[in-house]
Amino acid sequence: MKVVSYAASAAIAALATFATFAAERLELNGAGGSFPAPLYQKWCYAYTQSGEGAKVNYQSVGSSAGISQIKAGTVDFGGTDAPLTEKQCEEAGLEQFHMVSGAVVPVVNLPGVPDGKLVLDGATLADIYLGKITRWNDARLAALNPGLKLPDLKITVVHRGDGSGTTHIFTTYLSKVSPEWKERYGVAKQLKWPCGIAGQKNPGVCNNVARIKGAIGYTEYTFALESKLNVAKINVGGKIEVPTVQSWPIIGKTYILVRKDTPAVKRAALNAYFDWCFKHGGETAKKLYYIPVAK
Repeated sequence: MKVVSYAASAAIAALATFATFAAERLELNGAGGSFPAPLYQKWCYAYTQSGEGAKVNYQSVGSSAGISQIKAGTVDFGGTDAPLTEKQCEEAGLEQFHMVSGAVVPVVNLPGVPDGKLVLDGATLADIYLGKITRWNDARLAALNPGLKLPDLKITVVHRGDGSGTTHIFTTYLSKVSPEWKERYGVAKQLKWPCGIAGQKNPGVCNNVARIKGAIGYTEYTFALESKLNVAKINVGGKIEVPTVQSWPIIGKTYILVRKDTPAVKRAALNAYFDWCFKHGGETAKKLYYIPVAK
């Protein structure tokens, strides 16, 4: 899929200077996926505090809502983890560019199982979400975790209830590792799940996992750490992977959407802000376990 490079846009590059509005201190409002929200909100705060340009805000409303809001023109930029196609961007009058990448992780609430000790693989994770593995002491899970005493406890599946780019990333992975999942459900931001309970946005999933013994969910890695949830490792072809390495199998890109008809002054302000993020935001991204775009 081709995505438009915001930084390379001739129209925006021509407006790179924003001295004409600096004194007015414009306000830029964004909304979209909760997946990158911890990073975006830190960037917004740091840029606003620097006084270099506009005041910038970002609301975590989910990718689907973010797309709807930027299409309606109620925000200045949208965030989505499920990229639009070139045709969709053209029809909606939008430009799209890759902002950052990050890991989606399985999180569990398993009494007696130390943090980071549980190992899953793609096939078993898919079968849990298909409702085919229903208890934690299932033989297939035991085989992946020799020496680890798994409780005889019902598995409560937790998934997103809203339109979610995190779900898009997660179901992309499930579709790669499970032919049954791919055939029955495929890749989607929102779907009719075969089992489980819903949480709204990443915090809602984390809250449900935290309060229900035996629960499993999926969330962006920073949310898992902030919620102090038990993160499962993934067995990939016999190698046990953790989410702090590039070989982690559930990685997704997140994107920014901007309207082509954005007024010139705001386009210049947006360009200045995103240029600052690319130039100065990399270390913050890494500290929060995101992967910045290579310079």
